[in-house]
Amino acid sequence: MKQTATLCLLLATLAPGVRAQTTTSLTASASSKGPGVLRGNVRDGASQKPIEYATVTLLPLTGTTPLASTTCDDKGHFELKQLPKGAFRLQVTFVGYTPRIEPVTITDQAADLGTLTLTASTQKLGEVTVTGQRPLVETKPDRLVYNAEQDATNAGGTATDVLRKTPMLNVDVDGNVQLRGTSNLRILINNKPSAMLAGNLADALKQIPADQIKAIEVVTSPSAKYDAEGSGGVINIVLKKSSLQGVNGSVGASGGNRNQSTNGSLNVRRGKLGVNSRLSVYRNSYPYRSSLNRTDFTPTGEGQLEQRTESRSTGRGGYGQVELVYEPSPLHSFTLSGNGNLYLSRSPQNLFNQYIAPPIPPGGSPFAQRDTLYSRDIEQRYEGHNYDFNAGYTRTYGEAHPRREWSMLAQHTRSTNTGRYSLDQYHDAAIENGPLEYRERSTNLARNLETTLQTDYTHPTSEKNTLEAGAKVILRQVSSDYSLDTLLLAKQPDFVRSPRRSNAFNYQQNVASAYSTYSFSMGKKYAFTLGARLEGTSIEGDFLGNESRFTNQYLNLLPNLNVTRNLKKPGHTLRMSFSRRIQRPNIYYLNPYVNQTTPNNVYYGNPNLSPEFTNSYELSYSTFNDKASLNASVYVRRTGNSIERYNIYNEALARTESTYGNLATNSSYGLSLYGSLKPIPAWNISSNLNPSYMRLYSAALNRTNSRFNLNMSLNSSLKLGKLYTIQAFGGGGTGGVMLQSRYSGYMYYSMGLKRTLLKEKADLTLNANNFLQPGRRFRSSTTTDQFVSSSISYQYQRSFNLSFNYRFGKLDNNSMRQRRSIRNDDSKGGGSTGGSN
Repeated sequence: MKQTATLCLLLATLAPGVRAQTTTSLTASASSKGPGVLRGNVRDGASQKPIEYATVTLLPLTGTTPLASTTCDDKGHFELKQLPKGAFRLQVTFVGYTPRIEPVTITDQAADLGTLTLTASTQKLGEVTVTGQRPLVETKPDRLVYNAEQDATNAGGTATDVLRKTPMLNVDVDGNVQLRGTSNLRILINNKPSAMLAGNLADALKQIPADQIKAIEVVTSPSAKYDAEGSGGVINIVLKKSSLQGVNGSVGASGGNRNQSTNGSLNVRRGKLGVNSRLSVYRNSYPYRSSLNRTDFTPTGEGQLEQRTESRSTGRGGYGQVELVYEPSPLHSFTLSGNGNLYLSRSPQNLFNQYIAPPIPPGGSPFAQRDTLYSRDIEQRYEGHNYDFNAGYTRTYGEAHPRREWSMLAQHTRSTNTGRYSLDQYHDAAIENGPLEYRERSTNLARNLETTLQTDYTHPTSEKNTLEAGAKVILRQVSSDYSLDTLLLAKQPDFVRSPRRSNAFNYQQNVASAYSTYSFSMGKKYAFTLGARLEGTSIEGDFLGNESRFTNQYLNLLPNLNVTRNLKKPGHTLRMSFSRRIQRPNIYYLNPYVNQTTPNNVYYGNPNLSPEFTNSYELSYSTFNDKASLNASVYVRRTGNSIERYNIYNEALARTESTYGNLATNSSYGLSLYGSLKPIPAWNISSNLNPSYMRLYSAALNRTNSRFNLNMSLNSSLKLGKLYTIQAFGGGGTGGVMLQSRYSGYMYYSMGLKRTLLKEKADLTLNANNFLQPGRRFRSSTTTDQFVSSSISYQYQRSFNLSFNYRFGKLDNNSMRQRRSIRNDDSKGGGSTGGSN
């Protein structure tokens, strides 16, 4: 409750701060303020691309003391307000460009200076270090951006840690990512899907070092140019790279009790040709223990199950990427890139199992008396090989046709994941080292092959109106080849294949789509974006060795609307959006492989799942100035034919079975509040608050489950002089619900101290997470007509990291060309439980 009170007080404190009507930083006295306004756009003189964060300064006719200054937004737009009347000089600067100075005359009327172009500097800057000055969180018209590289507490962590700190996102104890209470979203890397994220998403995110992440972009209302999947939205992980002329890069290393990694990057750009590369290797370790108690309701009485597990998961691997950029002229750009990763994990586990069955019914088989008492030593191994190849061409049209662009893109990805387990079962767990009675081994080879072709065209019909259109084809081939061998020592001399639990599943999904969006303005107050996406889907699946085969085809029109209203006070914006989106299940939900490492609790996918559809409505308000910002939004999301995890009880085998089905209507209502405040230039405070209510209704199960949730976070960063930065983060949530289950909340906190070394070329960071206690207990409960269960898991969370990063290089100038990239936001992503790797 103290955390909640602190967060609410912070958000309330922001209210006075956001009343300021300007983003202009006035350095003159208050008497110098006046009615003048200057607006304009800053662009690259060659490519006509906006120059983000260029500095615009108003100077007197003589002297160098600034009267006012601001920075451009991500579209190169700037605005200076409350300016005195008279004649002045306007200076525009950005690293790698020749400064531009323009004479300006300020009157009572607002002046639009139009487009101001900068020319790339041909003079070498020598050995320099460019350090980011962006705020920790930025609010943009269609997304929220968390600049992870500005957060010292991320050093030495993984992508999971970074996502946990991103506003509007929640990451539970198992590593499952949610946006505003839903995991139906798509996670991209540099605006592209990645093969490494196609399987177990929670494990994949642990493989990306936080030191390689530049920013996290959260898109809550994607436009029609995005694939229509991801009912909750799109998350884009932006990795660090450079487009600066010359040679530059970085090397880094991190060591701690949970994660160890080394990483490096090398970027070379000479004239028309550039190469960006990165490589990282890592190792992690996650101890874990849990317990489960279940009561089964049978016609002859109650059965009682007790299970206890202890395990430690260790993983290691590497990630690498190479990108080649060739720009023969300012109007043409070619890119060719490839990236891949390898991940190996080992999870030894000890399981204690005791089941006390109900009495044998009259005339019943002795098999009905299923009392069991045993222990199992389980060894689980996972191996993932993934790679992506990308090729693209972008055509711009110079100063004669600014903002006009055409691009062609192609991508090929392959993901091969092998999951294996073996177990030894010992009779009578009460006897230490009891006799070995049963052995089992299983292999599941899952493959995902994907080819994408895409073209996009942007055509401005006027200064403020733009038409965008494009087409895309995605060809997917997915397979799962699984087998299981058993050995009952009392009856068999060797392992025997189990035909009932061995098979091969092939699945093809082809999606063809086309979209169009039109953005236009009505006066100075209103801006509209209208769009629609037409998607056709063809599905075919079959099991080898039997006649089980299915096909499906469907065509869907998915519209969206975005309306922006600029309020009377400058810097205050109101936005309303609507979108209809589709969610196709991916292999994680479809894979029929039955995981039976714990025979009384098994899970498997459902190959007969259909897509789900979501209608989303959002109303948001945002305002900002140089000291404070506030973003508030209310949203409603309603999903029909929702894919939900559910549990059934198999009385013949005395076990629960968990799978997925199109079973429910999922309705969510929520409020998102994000605010930031800079009491002094060196101190930044930000807070995120997200209360929501979720209601799940299933006619098939005749069940309703609902819950009020509250997720919150607080982040503070203080720069101590030129060399030190101290940062602290804290967050948590009250838990949530699934169709038959409820789970407890979580809490996470960290502190970091960063020391800048070697003339700002290096950083040394000490980071501590959840350091007040070794770990936390998390509880969940499941209730059905056939059984009730409760489980407790204990996660070890205390961690410490010491990280070092060194930057090197000589830079010449900056190329601001922005290239399009493929975004396959088109399949329901998996979590860390359920289904198979």
